[in-house]
Amino acid sequence: MAATGTPPLRVAAAAALTVPGVAGLQPRLAHRLAAAASPTWPDTTAQHAPEAGVRIDRVPDGSGWHIEVRCVLAEGRRAVDTARDVHDRVRAAVLSYLAAHDAPVAVTVTVTVTVTRIAARDHTV
Repeated sequence: MAATGTPPLRVAAAAALTVPGVAGLQPRLAHRLAAAASPTWPDTTAQHAPEAGVRIDRVPDGSGWHIEVRCVLAEGRRAVDTARDVHDRVRAAVLSYLAAHDAPVAVTVTVTVTVTRIAARDHTV
């Protein structure tokens, strides 16, 4: 199967969520509004929430992909270090996916990581 379509968002989302210090992914406003207007129960829409924090677009000339990851971080690590780790892990995971699905060798993958907030730890223990 050639990788002519969009690589799955799950690959990028799963890679980002494995980085220490990432508390979750922040969906864009459009995803949040769609989820709020959805007639389904919250339990069924929660399954799709992680991918909502990742956007993948084909580069206009067709030579690669641009990936945007919106992260919520946990306290305890420097945001710049966590964002760099997310960038590297997402890029590696998508390149690995593309290689496994017969993508052209010269494909480029650029990743932008946006930290939307830092979630405070619960200190009420």
